[in-house]
Amino acid sequence: MPQHIGIVACSAEGAALCYRTICIEGAQLLGPHDHPEVSMHTHALARYMQCIYRGDWPGVGELILSSANKLASAGAQFLICPDNTIHQGLPYIKSRLPLPWLHIAEVVALQAAERGYRRLALTGTRYLVDSEVYPEKLMARGLGYMRPGTDERVEINRIIMEELVYGVFRPESVGYFQRVIEGLQQQGCDAVVLGCTEIPLIIDDSNCALPTLDSTRLLARAALRRAVASRPVPA
Repeated sequence: MPQHIGIVACSAEGAALCYRTICIEGAQLLGPHDHPEVSMHTHALARYMQCIYRGDWPGVGELILSSANKLASAGAQFLICPDNTIHQGLPYIKSRLPLPWLHIAEVVALQAAERGYRRLALTGTRYLVDSEVYPEKLMARGLGYMRPGTDERVEINRIIMEELVYGVFRPESVGYFQRVIEGLQQQGCDAVVLGCTEIPLIIDDSNCALPTLDSTRLLARAALRRAVASRPVPA
């Protein structure tokens, strides 16, 4: 049997996209309508944001650990988290995790290296873009990166937190992302990390100046590959 995937969820839209990807694309590996067993647990986004607003990343880690323990009790065999920002809490509780953890930034960095990209534009919440979550994983694979400007980070964060997490998709917000990415392309970036799991809902390869690295779907696909690694693929 494929391994049981545990999803440590945070915001609804990103978690839903990850879950849907696993379920829909699972059929490509396992046959019609099939996918690995999936369990999901999420605390309210408000609980995470209370910690984030006061810079309490150990507190974020404790919320992650709470979900991880509940998923282990439900029978999950490894864990993923379709939220880049809260990975900043992971180092504080990593040694106490009850199950193996598939790190979203490691998945994206591996894909970038395999596709031959050299300098990545980083997009996401300002908390993520200001952090070392992606830089340390990218540099470990010899990849460069660029962050948007300070004002751009603030506006991107506003769009994510006030619009995308609520399923609100405005043309003017799409245009803003496109302009920021075009600016980073002009500065030498050859691909863009969609480092908030809601960004793929408005930006993809069809409307973007740079090739996209969709962290949400890349994580879901990596989880699928891990889950079915020991199972024969149907003919």
